[in-house]
Amino acid sequence: MILAEAKRVIKVEAEALHALADSINRDFARAVEMILKAPGRVVVTGMGKSGLIGQKIASTMASTGTPAFFLHPAEGIHGDLGMIMKGDVVLAISNSGETDEVVRILPIVKRLGASLISMAGNPGSTLARSGDIFLDISVKEEACPLGLAPTASTTVTLAMGDALAVALLVERGFKAEDFALFHPGGSLGRRLLLKVEDMMHAGEALPLVHSATPMREALFTITSKKLGITGVTDERGALIGVITDGDLRRALEKGGDIINQPAGALMQGNPKRILAGELAARALQQMEQYSITSLFVFNEQDGDRPVGIIHLHDLLKAGIA
Repeated sequence: MILAEAKRVIKVEAEALHALADSINRDFARAVEMILKAPGRVVVTGMGKSGLIGQKIASTMASTGTPAFFLHPAEGIHGDLGMIMKGDVVLAISNSGETDEVVRILPIVKRLGASLISMAGNPGSTLARSGDIFLDISVKEEACPLGLAPTASTTVTLAMGDALAVALLVERGFKAEDFALFHPGGSLGRRLLLKVEDMMHAGEALPLVHSATPMREALFTITSKKLGITGVTDERGALIGVITDGDLRRALEKGGDIINQPAGALMQGNPKRILAGELAARALQQMEQYSITSLFVFNEQDGDRPVGIIHLHDLLKAGIA
């Protein structure tokens, strides 16, 4: 019984969404065009469940390149209508189209010089008739067996709002990098905004030794810099190889006097590298590709002389991985 009821609810709401997709018409395109041309913001308003859905719609628009905010209609009639400016587009939501708090602010919206997009489930309602553009969110039935709790209607409302936000996103040419700018604290923001130069170890923290440096000194550099690696350079300061703590362990296992050998004798040639201006996520990709934990960093103008090093632990701490 429980599973059957759950499946019934999902089927009712899925059917409502299919019907919504079939009903999308020129009015939807006009709504998108109105918002794109508007010099102001999108002001979303609605009461109760419609208001909760409206808050999500406003949030989605704001994070995808369309300036938007939510205005509670009850607060609006007590002074917050001053948040609406000429040139704004008000997106008013009410399933019945007769919600008192919403209907009461409609004349003021017009007087303030804002455009009105009505989103209602009753095409003959006050809200539907008042809008410059009407978006029909009517449903054949609610998933609630009593026909009382907003269920299919709120799902359809949310889908219509998402459709508006995504259509606007596409028309604006909004990119993942733009999305990241509005989400600097999220994992996507970190992946798309942080660059190698923001995270690399440079200056005194950069582990480098000359190829002629005795391994006892190279070992001190590896230990003191705490990165498990040192770069090996030639007379010009160009990077020609690397020595890792793993290289040291393998050399010790083979035996022999490695402490007095020059660093150049133990180094691994052709070290992997990355440019400072690359995304940190790109550094992670290279480390995974070559099964390494560090990359020496270069600027294009500095040629083969490294300016920094980035370690896998830095990427993990920053949430890039």
